[in-house]
Amino acid sequence: MRTTLAAMFLVLGAAASRADDPKVSDIDALKKIIKPRAEEMKWEEIPWMVDLWDARAKAAQTGKPLMLWEMDGNPMGCG
Repeated sequence: MRTTLAAMFLVLGAAASRADDPKVSDIDALKKIIKPRAEEMKWEEIPWMVDLWDARAKAAQTGKPLMLWEMDGNPMGCG
């Protein structure tokens, strides 16, 4: 029974994906949706520093706050 259910899900999944597949005529519209706009890329203009000690020293020297973007674990959220 487990094999039959698995086969049924594969068939249903394949049929659903065929109906939703993008067409060649959709490619330009999809590019506009997917590609980030210029205003969404402003973060790339920030002179990010990867060395925490150097960033701390520069913040202290210039009297500006330090923003720390820190993350623990796998970036994909996998254990």
